[in-house]
Amino acid sequence: MHKWWPLVAVCLGTFLFLLDTTVLIVALPDIASGLNVQASVLPWVVDVYTLVLAVLMLTVGAVADRYGARTVYLVGLAVFGAASLACGLAPNVGVLITARGVQGVGGAAMAVTALALLGSGYRGPDLGRAMGVFGAVTGLAAAVGPVLGGVVTQYASWRAVFFLNLPLVAVTAALSRRVLPVPTGRRTAGARIDLPGALAFALCAGSLTYALSLPGESHRTPGGVLGLSAVVGIALAVFVRVELRSPAPLLDLRLFARASFSAVLTCVVAATAAFAALVYTSIWLQSGLRLGPVRAGLALLPLALASFVTSLVTGRRLHGRSPRAVLGTGLLLSGTGCALQAGLGADSSAASLAAGLVLTGVGVGLLGPATGAAVFAALPPERAGAAAGVMTTFRQLGQTLGVAAFGVLFRRGGGEPFEGLERVLVAAAAAGLLGAVLAFVFAPRAVPRAEPVAPAEPGAAPAPTPARPR
Repeated sequence: MHKWWPLVAVCLGTFLFLLDTTVLIVALPDIASGLNVQASVLPWVVDVYTLVLAVLMLTVGAVADRYGARTVYLVGLAVFGAASLACGLAPNVGVLITARGVQGVGGAAMAVTALALLGSGYRGPDLGRAMGVFGAVTGLAAAVGPVLGGVVTQYASWRAVFFLNLPLVAVTAALSRRVLPVPTGRRTAGARIDLPGALAFALCAGSLTYALSLPGESHRTPGGVLGLSAVVGIALAVFVRVELRSPAPLLDLRLFARASFSAVLTCVVAATAAFAALVYTSIWLQSGLRLGPVRAGLALLPLALASFVTSLVTGRRLHGRSPRAVLGTGLLLSGTGCALQAGLGADSSAASLAAGLVLTGVGVGLLGPATGAAVFAALPPERAGAAAGVMTTFRQLGQTLGVAAFGVLFRRGGGEPFEGLERVLVAAAAAGLLGAVLAFVFAPRAVPRAEPVAPAEPGAAPAPTPARPR
């Protein structure tokens, strides 16, 4: 059994960083009242974490290439733990958002290196078993997040959500230092870190997210709109120029010349809409229906459980099936589920969402393995590492921008909370259904011609089978 201890160490860290993407969903109203925060600022408590994850995924991969996956994983755990402590002690929302950003730095280090550590530690059938467990753990993190966050918030406080990370980080770090193998042999210089590309990408993504997150009245200021638009446009242009000229680009833009690859990445972004909508579903449950954090978390549980069970049951069975069919079906179910949740009125209850949440969860459960299979099938096998890194980045960025964009819809025109949530759910449904059309038309029909048995780089997935919760 000793050979499985590295798997335990990696799964614990993965559970931690994924848990913190969903655990705060039901704690947001308590954070708002505890820190006297305006509703328009709340999404940043969630957004800044996923934004930093998205921005740093590719950069941290290069850092891990240079310094080793084990070292970066341990440093990521330390940063994540220290930032969790700072979040729990935050005296105001500015400190909380800043600490959440630092927490995202640690999360990115853990996310990028997890699969690399499994790929280097296991081979053959053992690797398949390890990836099966890893996929189940990622689904479990999404399933328990809202409920755990609700229980801790209601019976302790929202600060305890962060303090809970500290003993888990300590155990994971101690176990990781003991069981993760120390690389042997001579250290090479590693990959070149594209710092100009990383800075330009961060400025572009951050400015766009900030522009979408501004309160409604700020959007009506022409100077503010033009200024932010200019920053986003210039940063994007600089990023494209740097990447096209760099001998070791952060993001190989030539990959997007393949229509199937570009379409699949659009589908990856569309697949995040259902999770982005959960932020505002939670706000409606607590602000509109006056549910406590625990009952709000339980109300969201049908989606998480349906996603977990679907990924657990179908992950291996769908292996080898057409990526086009599975990806399209997952998006169709996810979008239809969001549409079923719409149609809210003043007399709606949490039960009004249940059927739609279950259907959305089934779609999300299919999308975990489907997005990986489709991305890998869209590129030659030797580009599997780049494909995995880009896919992970677009997934996180899609969720970040989704939360920000849906915030505009939720707040638009004031009105009752259910009216704002109605607009959010309609938009999420449209994203899922449009993504399904793209998948059925452009996604690859065939499975990957060859699947790597180990990651080509720290951010690469060994195989597209294991499911992920977003």
